Amino acid sequence: MIVHEFVINNKSGLHARPAALWVQTAGRYQSSIRLKKDNREVDGKSLLAVLSLGLTAGSSVQVTLDGPDETAADNELMKLIAELAAAGEQAGHE
Repeated sequence: MIVHEFVINNKSGLHARPAALWVQTAGRYQSSIRLKKDNREVDGKSLLAVLSLGLTAGSSVQVTLDGPDETAADNELMKLIAELAAAGEQAGHE
């Protein structure tokens, strides 16, 4: 089981398009992927569940991955978060 926190660094947060990319990536793996913000935890493979967290720029999120491909899933999802931030959506920059 992998558990760690990360911060949403793109200025628009995980709105519809980035959330869809997250869910699409997460869906490629067998492992269970859960996201937690504050006291609310959801299925990280469900678009509606991810959107319901309201992840905005600067949100601190806990991700929990559990399963046979958890390390590969974690690496790919963290790469996606870094790519979103690098794609011109840096928090605090216009």
